[in-house]
Amino acid sequence: MRVAGICSVLMGVIGIFVPLLPTTPFLLLAAYLFAKSSPKLYDKLISNKYLGEYIKNYRENRGVRLSHKIAALVLLFISFSYSIIFAVSALWLRILLIAIAAPLMVHAIANLEIQ
Repeated sequence: MRVAGICSVLMGVIGIFVPLLPTTPFLLLAAYLFAKSSPKLYDKLISNKYLGEYIKNYRENRGVRLSHKIAALVLLFISFSYSIIFAVSALWLRILLIAIAAPLMVHAIANLEIQ
C-alpha cells in the first residue's frame, strides 16, 4: 500500500502541472493508502505545506478554493480563445470549439460557489 500511496502522490504532483490530470483524487487516494499502511507518511502528507491543503479542504467540505476555480476558468477561456482565433483555420472546427466552450463556461460560472 505504501508504494501505491507514493505513486498516487507522484501522480497528484504531476497533476498540478498537467491540466488534464487531476490532483485532488490522487492525493486523497494517497492519504487513504497511507492512513491504512503508514501513519508516518500520512502525517507527512497532511502536514505538507503544499499538498496538505488539498486534503484538508476536502476533509472539511471546503473543496477547491474560489481563487483556484477562477484561475482555472481564466486559463480555460484563454486556451479556447487562442485555439479558436489562432490555432484552428477550419470554420467548422471553430464553430465546434465555440459550441463546446460556451456551455462549459456558462455551467462553470453558474456553479461557482462563493465561500
